[in-house]
Amino acid sequence: MPIKPSELILNPDGSIYHLNLREEHIAKNIIFVGDQDRVDKITKHFDSIEFTTQKREFKTTTGRYKNQRISVISTGIGPDNIDIVLNELDALVNIDLETRQPKEKLTSLNIVRIGTSGSLQVDIPVDSFVISSHGLDLNGLLHSYQIDTISNPEIENAFVAHTNWSAKKAYPIIISNSKELESKLTSDKTFTGITATAGGFYGPQGRILRLALQDNDLNHKIDSFNFKNNRITNLEMETSAIYGLSKLLGHKACSINAIIANRANGTFSKNPGNVVADLITYTLDKIVA
Repeated sequence: MPIKPSELILNPDGSIYHLNLREEHIAKNIIFVGDQDRVDKITKHFDSIEFTTQKREFKTTTGRYKNQRISVISTGIGPDNIDIVLNELDALVNIDLETRQPKEKLTSLNIVRIGTSGSLQVDIPVDSFVISSHGLDLNGLLHSYQIDTISNPEIENAFVAHTNWSAKKAYPIIISNSKELESKLTSDKTFTGITATAGGFYGPQGRILRLALQDNDLNHKIDSFNFKNNRITNLEMETSAIYGLSKLLGHKACSINAIIANRANGTFSKNPGNVVADLITYTLDKIVA
């Protein structure tokens, strides 16, 4: 049965609703960034640009870097935006938009997120790079889907017990990255660990302005968690959604972050722009290697 127009929404030109893209506009190698201004900071290194568009916070540019076709897409902030971006990208390659039927032969995309984040560990300094071995979903988005095949109950239950996780919150989910992409991105310049993904920037990440927190000690519980030498290295707002939806849809994903703050010792990078610039060229060269 065809997917209804109310569920798969297209623009008058046939492009997918939020991203304003058609299948021919995207490469199979895709870089995600949060900030739309960061798209140009990446694509300025391209040898050529073939397509660019923007709708709302979603900016996409496709071109070639060292003879490899790559798309760069800004997702905006948060797991809710990732839900839009990944579902619509998958629709572009795995649903026939004319018949509104899933294709018989499915395409797997390679997705690398270049982000910025704060370290939760004293020994992971500002200006370093962290690869997310897993995404720890603390925001509940993935519970909207059937996740039994991608969750890791042993680690999840250990985390719940360690943090005395409130039963009123969504149950945490741990999802692994693509080990193939992790291997491409890894070097002696990178740290590796679990990335916790919160549903907000202030309270959900333990920041206090005028509102009291449900658990004042949660950040300490998070950074002290260790399961079979797997520890939580950083905290942000996108990785678990990227990993979870990619796994469910059959895509490969890996997240790498420039550490611009250290929450454990209260430090902040003196040149965050330079750190991000270094991570961009590092990641591009690893993707095409």
